[in-house]
Amino acid sequence: MSRIDVEQIPVLKDNYVYLVRDRATGKVGVVDPAVSDPVLERAKALGWTITHILNTHHHGDHVGGNLAIKAATGCTIVGPKADRDRIPGIEIALGDGEKFRFGDAEAEVFDVPGHTRGHIAFWFPESDALFCGDTLFACGCGRLFEGTPQQMWTSLGKLKRLPDPTRVYCAHEYTQSNIRFALSVDGGNPALQARSRAVDALRAENKPTVPSTIAEERATNPFLRADEQTLARGVGLDAKDPVAVFAAVRKAKDVF
Repeated sequence: MSRIDVEQIPVLKDNYVYLVRDRATGKVGVVDPAVSDPVLERAKALGWTITHILNTHHHGDHVGGNLAIKAATGCTIVGPKADRDRIPGIEIALGDGEKFRFGDAEAEVFDVPGHTRGHIAFWFPESDALFCGDTLFACGCGRLFEGTPQQMWTSLGKLKRLPDPTRVYCAHEYTQSNIRFALSVDGGNPALQARSRAVDALRAENKPTVPSTIAEERATNPFLRADEQTLARGVGLDAKDPVAVFAAVRKAKDVF
């Protein structure tokens, strides 16, 4: 397997689109293109030829650029098998446990429903890179539009088990607001307090807070820590049922 280079493109209000380049062959994937023009322009500026689109889920701010990029480049569109009917132009449909290769780079695919019914994530183990769409955010997780707390807790558990150095390339710059909420339920967490200061400093300079790492998320993300007593106390429950704790944390965030 080959390592990848990642180019992060901010678009719309707070989305990130990623260009993922296989170093060995030069093939390039676009992860969750919300729009087309900034993506095509950045690829052209880099001298990269787009060969694939990798979609995590069907929302418009993740697939809005699919067909225009396909028309401009002839690329292959890849997305979730469980949601193929809602992915514009999909040609390759993937599900849990499958592997996807473009060039010599290989991603492992996880089904991670909860935010939507058919969400997937792409993990490139050789490059310590996870593209998780709206399932896992920096210090947060996606709203449960189509899934249940049990589904999302199970999905996050798959990602939580990835190696510590794994870089979390989520799809939105939500970190600062996520941390404000996290402090309301886990304010005594020294790692979270330190992360809050670091994120505030980055945003004061208009710098991205993404990617984070799995190690950082395990230590500070309340949605990954619903099986810990401190989080249970933060929402007035006991930790015997992490799904109930997760549901309470998610409900609190929804109205924060």
